[in-house]
Amino acid sequence: MKQTIGFIGMGNMAQAIAEGFVRSGMVSPEKLRAYAPHQDKLRQNAERIGFIPCASASELTASSDICIMCCKPYQIEEVLKEISALLPGRALLSVAAGWDFDRYRPLLPSGTRFQFIMPNTPAMTGDGVLLFEAAHSLEAEERMQIMELFGCLGLVRELPSHLMGIGGTITGCGPAFVDMMMEAFADAAVKYGISRPLAYELVSQMVLGSARLQAVTGKHPGQLKDEVCSPGGTTILGVEALEKHGLRAACLEAIQAVMRGER
Repeated sequence: MKQTIGFIGMGNMAQAIAEGFVRSGMVSPEKLRAYAPHQDKLRQNAERIGFIPCASASELTASSDICIMCCKPYQIEEVLKEISALLPGRALLSVAAGWDFDRYRPLLPSGTRFQFIMPNTPAMTGDGVLLFEAAHSLEAEERMQIMELFGCLGLVRELPSHLMGIGGTITGCGPAFVDMMMEAFADAAVKYGISRPLAYELVSQMVLGSARLQAVTGKHPGQLKDEVCSPGGTTILGVEALEKHGLRAACLEAIQAVMRGER
C-alpha cells in the first residue's frame, strides 16, 4: 500500500488494525499516521508500532490519503466539524459501531468517499473478521484494494446495511464472551492443579484448534461435538451439565442484550 493511512483515535481497535497492517508487511510504518487527544500515550504507541503521531485531527487528515475514524461514536460529529473541509477527494473509513453509510452521508461534504467497516480485535494477529457494509461511496477499484488490504487482518465479508448490527455484535462482542469461557476453563484447570500460565496455553490452543477444525472441515458444530462424545463416555457428562446450566440460552441472551442495548 503506497497511500498514507491515518487513524483518528488510537484505542485498542485502532492499535489492533495498525499492528496488523505492519505485522503483515502490507503497510510500512512510515505510511501510517495517528492522532489521539492523549498525546503522551499516542507517542508511546508510536514508538511501539512505528506510526507518525499528529498533533490534531486536521493535521492527520491533511497528511493522509485514507482516514480511518476510530474514535468513540459520540465524538464523531465534533471531529467531522474539524476535518470536513479537508475530506473531499479523500477516502474515509469508519469502524465506529452504529455509524453506517446512511448516518454519515448527510454529514460528509461532497466528494468524500466513504466505507463503514466492522472489525474485531483478533485482527491484530491476522485472525480477525472485517465486515464491509454493502452501501458505500468508494470507487470500485479503490474498494477492492482496501478490501485486499484489510484481508491481511483476517476474513473479509460484505453484509447489507440491515445486517451490520447483528454481524458486528457476533464478531465484535463475541471475542469478549469467548474470553470469559476461556477464563472459566482455565480456572477449572487451576483448581485441579495446572499452573495458570499452562492453563491459559492449553485452553487457548483448544479453542483455536476447535475453531480451525470447523472452519477447515465445514462440518456443523453439532456434528463435531458428537464426534467427541463417545457413548457412555466422559464428554457427554459435561455436555449434559452445560445444557442443564443453560449454556445455549445464555449465549443467545448475551447477543440479544447487546442488540437491545440494555444497560
